[in-house]
Amino acid sequence: MVTTEETVEEKEDKKQEKEEKKQEKEEKKQEKEDKKPPVFKNPEFQHTAFRSSKKRGWRNLKQIISLERTYSWPDDCVHYSSIDAPPAFTPGKKYSDISGLPGNYTDPLTKLRFSDASEFYRVRDLPMDIVNGLLELRKANSIVG
Repeated sequence: MVTTEETVEEKEDKKQEKEEKKQEKEEKKQEKEDKKPPVFKNPEFQHTAFRSSKKRGWRNLKQIISLERTYSWPDDCVHYSSIDAPPAFTPGKKYSDISGLPGNYTDPLTKLRFSDASEFYRVRDLPMDIVNGLLELRKANSIVG
């Protein structure tokens, strides 16, 4: 009789465990339904650019500056037309005068910047009038007095 009582108790325990699991699953389902979906998953979300029928065009710099002049700005504000903008803390990037790639090297003879050995040989083969023209484009001081 001991074995039958144990089996009955085990069966009841299993039934209770199953019922508890079912309740947990139902609670999880309700929590998921109660949560509001994020904006990027919201099926009813429409971006403002797609809602309006008016097509917006790009503004050029002249239009932006003229609009900024019409607004009343505080004195410490920095914008496009402000002359007193703070200087940049990072140094300006240097580019090769031949290819436009980042130029890490400078030829001591011609003062032209180059990025690799093949450009160095090309810089050395250039005539002085072309070298002067490239330096003027970069707004560097001419090496010939």
